Amino acid sequence: MCNLKIHEYQSKKLLNEFGVPVPKSTIATDKETLLENFRDFQSKAVLKVQVHAGGRGKAGGVKLVDNSQDAVEFADKFFGNLFQTFQTGDESVVVNKILVEEASSIVSEMYLALLVDGSNQSINIIASPEGGTDIEEVASKNPEKIFSLPVNTILGPTDFHVREILDFLNLDKTLFAQLNKIIRGLYKLYLDKDCSLIEINPLILNDNNEIIALDAKITFDEDALFRNKDISELRDLSQENEVEIKAAELGIKYVQLKGSVGCIVNGAGLAMATMDVIQSAGLSPANFLDIGGGADEDKVSKAMSAVLSDDNVKIVLVNLFGGILRCDVAARGFILALKDSDGTPPKLIIRMQGTNSEEGKRILSNTKYNISFAENLDQISQILSSEE
Repeated sequence: MCNLKIHEYQSKKLLNEFGVPVPKSTIATDKETLLENFRDFQSKAVLKVQVHAGGRGKAGGVKLVDNSQDAVEFADKFFGNLFQTFQTGDESVVVNKILVEEASSIVSEMYLALLVDGSNQSINIIASPEGGTDIEEVASKNPEKIFSLPVNTILGPTDFHVREILDFLNLDKTLFAQLNKIIRGLYKLYLDKDCSLIEINPLILNDNNEIIALDAKITFDEDALFRNKDISELRDLSQENEVEIKAAELGIKYVQLKGSVGCIVNGAGLAMATMDVIQSAGLSPANFLDIGGGADEDKVSKAMSAVLSDDNVKIVLVNLFGGILRCDVAARGFILALKDSDGTPPKLIIRMQGTNSEEGKRILSNTKYNISFAENLDQISQILSSEE
């Protein structure tokens, strides 16, 4: 499943629509608008760069500002420039928008999230009194501070569930009504908009005894976007990988990774197994790619071109089971892409099983390219290990 990410300001707009309190804020796309919005908050506000990555605060992308000069410096530093956090790794993303938000007086910070738990086929509510920090670190060092509550998808969250979460977050019982409204609103948002994750970190209690979502991250199941055209319109292509965008337009599931072994596979399960084989051989996959079952020569060619466009790729591993996609069709598509590629094509490891597999291997054998054929995953692993 691929997920659509949206910005914090878009997430907060959705939260507000579903009854979840958020701070007052405006979005700026240039310095002049930012300054105007800043003055509207009596020249004291929190400025937040809007990118599809966590860790913005640690990277300097979130700042409490109480004068115009600092606001101008923040705008000049980030607008139109590349921004990097621990989540972006070696890559950077461009900052086109900055959120200008009223400053909040924080009494306590908490964590609240909703996500699918495949093991019990339910939506889980995750809560922690340790908000404002990396939840992975809390789970690792203090797992007792993480509360995971599976919710029956027919009944939804009950008053009993809310009381359990209220107690775990060490909130006063007088705050039950507020938390109840928030949890039910989040659950309705999750179902109505086909979310894959709603994460509020931190969820705060302010000095007015109000519970507010101070930050928000929401992702959506891309396969369900046909039901929510309004969510599709929130997509910001400037935050996404160009190759991934082009692949998506072709109906190819492609996610770029950091390794050196490019993958071309049909079927998500087979693709995951193939990536496991690469890891077990001591190498790392350069991408996840599911070409699908109904590809033709042109689509196969574009899939191969997408893999070859990654300069980190030193080996291309093809693992196909021919069904609707015939192996001979795939072979011709690969050759089209290899002929059009710049420079010397990398080594290819090919495993083909199923419809016209022998014909596909024959077609590829009659080329000049450096190809090793494998019959099973063990042979793939052995060939990869020899290339390590």
